[in-house]
Amino acid sequence: MTVFAALGDSTTAGFGDRMPDGSWRGWAPIFAEAIGARLHNFASSGARAADVERDQLPRAVAVQPDVAAVLVGTNDTLRDPFDARRICGHLERSVAALRAIGAEVLTIRLPDPGRMFGLPGPLARPLARRMHELNTVTDRVATRYDTVHFDAAGNADSYDRRMWSVDRLHPSERGHRFLACSFFDLLTVRGSSMARSGVRPDPAPTSPPPTVSAQVWWMATQGTRWVVRRSTDLLPGLFRLAWAEWRHGSPLGTADLLDLQLPDAVREAVRGDGVSGKVA
Repeated sequence: MTVFAALGDSTTAGFGDRMPDGSWRGWAPIFAEAIGARLHNFASSGARAADVERDQLPRAVAVQPDVAAVLVGTNDTLRDPFDARRICGHLERSVAALRAIGAEVLTIRLPDPGRMFGLPGPLARPLARRMHELNTVTDRVATRYDTVHFDAAGNADSYDRRMWSVDRLHPSERGHRFLACSFFDLLTVRGSSMARSGVRPDPAPTSPPPTVSAQVWWMATQGTRWVVRRSTDLLPGLFRLAWAEWRHGSPLGTADLLDLQLPDAVREAVRGDGVSGKVA
């Protein structure tokens, strides 16, 4: 039987797709069922690229997966300090180790969280730049290791409000099904036997959407705690970046001067010889 190992953060852990018994499901079980695979889900809420490499990767390698997902990075962009070169190293070593044992690896270009949150420009632009850096290094890793790479950032459906749960950080059931369908479609295009012998997931939700009162209750009981946790590290960093946006204002626009610094940082992060511990 096909073995599927899922590595990543709360999205791959299923947050946003709550089952009737209160548990989380998410895209990974939906995808596993579609390709007839036995799922080993090692994803955990709050995981960053370093956590995936240190904690999840050894367990994933131990089950000798035929296909593995490495979907990570959102928490890295939402936390300080942010270092694209370091993240690239963790991501590359994780993907390389899985490819070295023969696994097909799924990766992703993540959508801009500032657009989902509806943040004002001075706060949204720094997050967008971070996500651009992350996606650039992820693209390089995906190309180098020939992964099944889904461009969620460039897909207009990723920004459909129905794809997101009330917190606008985790996909809704529809969003999780969108992820599962997208990876299944990419496997089909790739000519994978897993897709040929499988059945494309149903993109339509099977559970009714949460009521307004349920959404308000979630924000009151869970969402507030999330905001408080992020306020201790994310918000100070964002406000520092927003201050830089204002301080470096130019006739071309407040973000232009900072954007000029981006190519050098990204080139440094994705240099062919820039990642130590690379698995051939």
